[in-house]
Amino acid sequence: MNLTPDNQFSSKASQLLSWGHWFTFANIGLVLLISTIYLFADSQPGTPLGWFYMLITWVSHTSFITFCAFVLTIFPLSLVFPYPRHIRGMAAGIATIGISALCLDAFVYYSLGYHINIQALPEIISLLWSTLTSSPAITTVFAGSLIIIILGLELIASNHAWRHLDRLKNLKFARYATSILVTCFALSHSIHIWADANNYFDITKQDNVLPLSYPTTAKTLLARHDLLDIEKYQQERNLQLEGPKGRFILNTTLPNCEANNQVINFLVFKNSDQLNNFVNERSDLSALDNILQPVNRQDALFNLIYGLPAYYNSEKLREALPPWAQKNALVGLSGFTGFGFKDIKGEHSINMILVDKLEHLPSENIIAFSLADETSKELITTSKAYISNTILIKNSDSFKQLNDIIYSIVSEQLNCPALADAAMLGKNLNTDYQQEGVNYSNGVLVTFKKDRITLVNPDGSYKQMSGSEGFLLEQSLDIPFLIHSIKELQKFTRSSGS
Repeated sequence: MNLTPDNQFSSKASQLLSWGHWFTFANIGLVLLISTIYLFADSQPGTPLGWFYMLITWVSHTSFITFCAFVLTIFPLSLVFPYPRHIRGMAAGIATIGISALCLDAFVYYSLGYHINIQALPEIISLLWSTLTSSPAITTVFAGSLIIIILGLELIASNHAWRHLDRLKNLKFARYATSILVTCFALSHSIHIWADANNYFDITKQDNVLPLSYPTTAKTLLARHDLLDIEKYQQERNLQLEGPKGRFILNTTLPNCEANNQVINFLVFKNSDQLNNFVNERSDLSALDNILQPVNRQDALFNLIYGLPAYYNSEKLREALPPWAQKNALVGLSGFTGFGFKDIKGEHSINMILVDKLEHLPSENIIAFSLADETSKELITTSKAYISNTILIKNSDSFKQLNDIIYSIVSEQLNCPALADAAMLGKNLNTDYQQEGVNYSNGVLVTFKKDRITLVNPDGSYKQMSGSEGFLLEQSLDIPFLIHSIKELQKFTRSSGS
């Protein structure tokens, strides 16, 4: 076949190739705009280097994926079917499908914390169905309008690039932009290699944010060139969960807390039937959904009373008041001796009562929940609590824990946020959007990030599952997030000066 410049086929293919590059540049801009959703879906970096890495990775990775999509679809079509009018229409259609899929993936990631995958298909379908059924007209109009707008932008970009191709060829923008993108791509991977080798978690925790993101890792690359201290790397990378539990050490002096005169009553029922009978007799209680609590009852009570994961649960600690209550004697306990906790008599700002009978119970400022069924084979379970209308705790679809509830009560109802932060490990449900959390029960590390729950056994085996649906997720372990969770869990194992 004659492919000289004078050949008509070659000329058309060359023009289409040049047009395709400018069409791709236009799509890179649109993809960058849409992919900002991923950047705001998780917690933001805490250091300038983390922000810099996030920005250059966002620019380079999304551009690379967009260019690859062009090479795999539009480019071969231009070679085998070099008819400009048809190619421009097909390219607009293909780009619309791809960018619509990106929008869908961004929505799923923002809502659930993971990208579209076959294993999570039931949860993704459930999310889409609930979104559609909650506002069918608005959702349909929005989705349809979005696809039409994307298609319109693609047709405009496609036709504009073709009609002004000669003028665009004379612009130097493409060379400068390409150099910037290549530099960002190389720099982002180089920074990630350094961060992985030095356990710089503000960077490595961003590994799975963008779709199809598989950054180069440091272990094999640097070890091959004898630049990596393998022993130190393994010590930092493979944090051990075996052995004794953490010894609680306060990192700061407990602040003075002048609690108000309001009394909060926690009613702990031994089973859900008791709780339901109590709730049915009340009209002033509202449900607090999606509470993750350990099936192990002592661990669950330790979460509630001490505001800490059971990683710190020890007989020595249970013999004393919870650390957050030691200075101000804020809590009273009644009926918990059978679970290894010390009863504390008297009137206090917070009273926790293990309910034996439904008679003579407090009637105001109530938070009521039941312990899990001990016969359950699960490690954790999802339950509900019921709160009085006078207690303001924000309810949301995200998961929350018992230590979050007591943390919120001390912070908000008793006006002691500094005390809660100094002696408890939880989040204020009134101010913090609960995207992730950590717990510990029966020697198993429990972490959750949006809908994904990860259970890591002491022997290093693990499983991941959907919190709302319960199905297993066949995904690789998110090591950066796991290490971040372990460090949060161990917040009180060493003094601030060590």
